[in-house]
Parts: sequence; C-alpha cells; structure tokens
Amino acid sequence: MPSLRDIRRRIKSVQSTKKITQAMRMVAAAKVKKAENRVKASRPFSNELNKAFERLLASKPNIHNMSIKTEKAIDNYPALLKQRELKTVGLLSVSSDRGLAGAYNANVVRKTNARIRELQSNNINVKLFVVGSKGLAALKKENVEIVENYVKMPVIPTAGSANVIAEDLAEYFVREEIDRIEIITTHFKSMISYDVQLWDVLPAVISPDAEEEEENVLHSEMLFEPDTETILQNIVPLYLSNKVYQAMIEASASELAAKMTAMSSATNNANDMIQYLTVVYNKARQTSITQEILEVISGAQAQSG
Repeated sequence: MPSLRDIRRRIKSVQSTKKITQAMRMVAAAKVKKAENRVKASRPFSNELNKAFERLLASKPNIHNMSIKTEKAIDNYPALLKQRELKTVGLLSVSSDRGLAGAYNANVVRKTNARIRELQSNNINVKLFVVGSKGLAALKKENVEIVENYVKMPVIPTAGSANVIAEDLAEYFVREEIDRIEIITTHFKSMISYDVQLWDVLPAVISPDAEEEEENVLHSEMLFEPDTETILQNIVPLYLSNKVYQAMIEASASELAAKMTAMSSATNNANDMIQYLTVVYNKARQTSITQEILEVISGAQAQSG
C-alpha cells in the first residue's frame, strides 16, 4: 500500500489538475457563447446567399460560352461554374490547432478518411486542403496528397483568412487540377452537440427546391440588372468565400463546445479521484494509527510482564 505521504502528494496533484481543468472549462464556456452568437448571426445571410445563388443558376444563365480574363482565379466565374468530368476532388478538412477538445479532431479526421476511401474506391483522386495542425498531423499519415495546409489561423475566424483559402481552392479549380470542391466541417447545434458534415461547394448543384421555385414562381425569363456578367462576377466569389468562412466559424464554435464538455468531464473525474484517494488516505491513516496503538499496547504488556 502507498505511504500516507505518497497519497497526500497524489491528492495535491489531482487538486492542481482540477483547478486547471476548471479554469479551462470556464474560459471555453465564455468563448463558446460568443462563438455561438457569431454562428447564429451569420447563418441567415449565408442561407439567403445560397438560395440567391441557386435561384440564379436555376434561371440557366448562358455562362458556358463566356470567357473572361481576371487577375484572380476566384473572379473567373465561368471557369468556376464549369461542369466537367470528375477525376480529382479538392477536399477542405477543417480541424483545429489546439487539443483538449475530446474527440472533436478525431471525428473530423475520421470523416475525412471515410470520404477519401469512398472517392478512391470510385477511382477518383483526392487533393487535401487542411485547416488546423491537429488534422494536418493525423492526415499526414494517410496515403493522400496534402497540397495546402493552414495552421496557426486566427483564434476567431476572419473573412480575410477565409478569402485566402477560397482563393487557393479557386486557383486549383480553374487550373483544372481539381474538378470538385468539398468541405468537411462541423455544424454547431448546441453547447453539447455538433455534427460532422460534408458540404458540396463547386461546381454548384441546384437543389430540387430551387428548380421547383424557378418552374412554379418565375414563369417569365429572369431579368438581370445591371447585367448577368456583373451579378455573376460578384456573387460567385462571395459564395465561395462565404462557404469557407461559414465552415470555419461553425468549426470554431463546435471546437469550443467540445472543449467545454471535455474540461467539464475532466473536472468531474478529478472530483471522483480526489474522493477516492481521500477514502484510501483515511483507511491508510486509520490502519497506521491502529498499528501504532497495538505496538504501544504490546510494549506496555511486555514491560509489565
């Protein structure tokens, strides 16, 4: 049995760990509320932008014969909307730079690996774009090409950082090195729940609802003001950048929620461990006291005899 000193030292160690996990839980709880507000504030705009983009495509603008020259690939909307034979998929996997978030990063990596195997089983190549050092470290072990990685990103995702990633994705798409853009991220549901999801980004797929709305509501030809080219020139880059930005803020909120849950569980485990060690310490102390009393009684009996 461990000595009383060893047990006391173990109790102090667990108590110190508990203070750390408790502090981290409180910090995560404060941050996740702000992250939740960012997500809820951005979703209406993102949803309406997606609907407008789908309605625009459902009107079947004549983009296939368009050819423009732009400095940035993300502004080359005819190339970004072009449908072609699927040979290579560009997969953006959004993880985090920090750990201590339970199974958060493991779930993202697991979903990414599953998607990679699914595509490869259909003879489709995969090029990975990885956000976060945790995902990068895990996915480096897989037999798949990582063409771009984004580590040490801002703790609070920004539109600027999302634009950088979106421009890289567009560059590979326009150069025809990838034929589809997909994103694996986490959808924030609540403080204790999130889903790992796969988003199709480009080339855009028109949902049945958008097509039905086009057929049932917009019976006449859609009119563009000032013109089709100007609208597409603005909405396509905005659509792609917003998809990346939304994926990043959803992931940030989900990570903080997972961290809060993990630190709460760690604090509870520390409490249980302290309680168990206290019982062990009291039993060992009682045994030690009993042993000392028996020794005193034995000594007294020996002297009296």
